[in-house]
Amino acid sequence: MNKIGFPTKEKELHNHHIDSTIWNDLRFRDDDIIISTYAKAGTTWMQQIIAQLLFNGAEGLDVAEISPWVDLRVPPKEVKLPLIEAQSHRRFLKTHLPVDALVFSDKAKYIYIGRDGRDVVWSLYNHHLNANTAWYEALNDTPGRVGPPIEPPPSSIIQYFNDWLDNDGFPFWSFWENVRSWWEIRNLPNVLLVHFAKLKEDMPGEIRRISEFIDTPIDESNWEKILRHCSFDYMKTNATKSVPLGGAFWDGGAETFIHKGTNGRWRELLSAEDIARYDDRAVSEIGSNCAHWLATGELR
Repeated sequence: MNKIGFPTKEKELHNHHIDSTIWNDLRFRDDDIIISTYAKAGTTWMQQIIAQLLFNGAEGLDVAEISPWVDLRVPPKEVKLPLIEAQSHRRFLKTHLPVDALVFSDKAKYIYIGRDGRDVVWSLYNHHLNANTAWYEALNDTPGRVGPPIEPPPSSIIQYFNDWLDNDGFPFWSFWENVRSWWEIRNLPNVLLVHFAKLKEDMPGEIRRISEFIDTPIDESNWEKILRHCSFDYMKTNATKSVPLGGAFWDGGAETFIHKGTNGRWRELLSAEDIARYDDRAVSEIGSNCAHWLATGELR
């Protein structure tokens, strides 16, 4: 942290997906919005919400194009950064980095979305299981990959969960570090915590809270249109506009990427011991208050 409490970058993160150095060369604008999650915690949903607020309920927005994932290592920064710099609208950019691998602007607005790690794993498994050859080739065979390739998932989602829990995010990146780093800066004036479960429970209320945070008043004449365009039904029907490359990396296309947005599916398959092991790990890694928020969306 610097003298006024804003975090400073302390490390780089590289793997089959990520090249954190791309942020080093990004030229921030004072009104930038940064959407952050671990992964599969509502990133695409939040991008849709921000797009609808900024573009006042517009139809047919190519959200995946206008809200790029900055630290995704493909395409490389020589291609990606000029495209971001050329954007003339208010930018809303996506990251999956922990705070200490991110260049942090004291002027930008940061929205972090949390979700119970078990729900994250169930969504990740669908994402990984349905990835096609083009996905593996882009992540494993293009220049710049650091570390081992990503391999196809096991046939058992229980094994997938156990591998992810035992190896802290395997085969992606650390879950606990990501959550902990954003929780630690939750009180900064330009950081907003949002929880997936709360979005499901009260989307209108959460969208109003988000609009206030990003200083974008809602046009009430378009309010019902904004809500409709942020619904899962609408997003799934129009998934090619929200998903990278229109869903070309997944069997079943963009609708596979959007999937269900359902919480609690793990309750039917995990044993009581598995559930307790996750709960104990959460408290030990991120503390009881953060673990409670992550599991419920309730701050205490």
